[in-house]
Amino acid sequence: MAGSSGNEKLAFTREYQKKIPYVVHLGLVTEALGDGTARLSMPIASHFTNSLGTVHGGVILSLLDVTLCTAARTLHPDSAGVITIDLSASFVGGGKGARLLAEARVLKDGRSAIFVEGEAKNEDGSLVAKAIATVRALEKR
Repeated sequence: MAGSSGNEKLAFTREYQKKIPYVVHLGLVTEALGDGTARLSMPIASHFTNSLGTVHGGVILSLLDVTLCTAARTLHPDSAGVITIDLSASFVGGGKGARLLAEARVLKDGRSAIFVEGEAKNEDGSLVAKAIATVRALEKR
């Protein structure tokens, strides 16, 4: 993967994510990748909503978690995967509409820990949640 074009990285990521049943269940789509950045989206199905009719917080956290790890993975394409060590989020507004969008960026790529931040937004651009995480790239064995 080192030295791959943007389209090759996007294709690789989409294929890799098809191997993760939970990501498939959520319907996550990788929209764009950069060096240390990722943008994903997900459709808002009725079974992902809470009693208020907005997206359940756990679903929003799942979208953010995958987006943050995907951003980190762009810097470690030959890793076995990226795992979350710590994730913190603040909910600012309700998730609504046809789909949610999430963007993430690596703040620091350290030797044993990668620090990432991101946000989830509605299609109209309104902020739903902000997150910060510490993740780790796993070496292939």
